[in-house]
Amino acid sequence: MSDDTTPPRPASPCPRCAHETIEHITGSPVPGVWEVLQCARCLYMWRTSEPARRTRRDAYPEEFMLTPEDIAAAPEVPAVPPLRRPEAGTATR
Repeated sequence: MSDDTTPPRPASPCPRCAHETIEHITGSPVPGVWEVLQCARCLYMWRTSEPARRTRRDAYPEEFMLTPEDIAAAPEVPAVPPLRRPEAGTATR
């Protein structure tokens, strides 16, 4: 969900997968301090005030970079199963 402001498009592609379509998610309470962005392909999110290793493709750790093939071949993440009911006489946290 995006807020009502439309900041300029980021100058660089997604740090993780190099996709060009980046969505502005929200901005800081104080305008212009930071923005939260999200990649339309890999769904990576980052705040513009984070260090370069999180916000710039050329500084992003290579071992965490993704290609379109990596994304297509990624297994589906299973849903979290419902909590089990505690057994009688078992302490709960």
